[in-house]
Amino acid sequence: MKKNEFLAGLKDGTPIGLGYFAVAFSLGIFAKSAGLTPLQGFVASFFNMASAGEYALFSGVLEKVTYYEVALATLIINARYFLMSCALSQRFNPETPFFHRFFVGYGITDEVFGISIARPGYIVPLYNYGALFVAVPLWSLGTALGIIAGSVLPVRIVSALSVALYGMFLAIIIPPCRRNLAVTFCVLISFILSYAFSVLPHIKNISGGTRTIILTVVISALAAIIKPLPDEGDTK
Repeated sequence: MKKNEFLAGLKDGTPIGLGYFAVAFSLGIFAKSAGLTPLQGFVASFFNMASAGEYALFSGVLEKVTYYEVALATLIINARYFLMSCALSQRFNPETPFFHRFFVGYGITDEVFGISIARPGYIVPLYNYGALFVAVPLWSLGTALGIIAGSVLPVRIVSALSVALYGMFLAIIIPPCRRNLAVTFCVLISFILSYAFSVLPHIKNISGGTRTIILTVVISALAAIIKPLPDEGDTK
């Protein structure tokens, strides 16, 4: 039974891992511009399985911001995983040991959360371990190989491949924008304010990491106040 759960996770995690590899490869090319080595990129991806979080990390390195700014920006950008962890914690058998909860929590991403929450009954940690067994190495290896490719490929090809990273972000924001007008409004406001913060006197002198933190907290807080998501029990 346990073996079947692990194999099921391995099967479901394989397409996720392949997708991670492609995205991480593009992320690695960007990491190369920030001066990271393949080993540093591998370690960074191994301990931070989040494309937006790593982009903030590598951007902070590139802009030479403080450790505090990098840590805080990454924490805020990855804050949604707290909510996913809370949701999954309700699906564990009460007798599940802490170390299983810890390691499952380490590997929560949007995609892994999706396949885990969709399974009926209690969450079986071995299922998540099977998915992570393929997803984590491919994500980490993709970043390392992207850094290597950024070192050996011609500049034109590297520039073309780096566009894939922006395509990844478009793929993240467009679907929710199409479903929710409030999200669309927040995205447009973030574009406008990000540009304004980069040209306004005094404000433009603030580091890019700090500007990102300020905009993320303010825009998300206002959106939560003005247009909060309804509880599942609310009626229209």
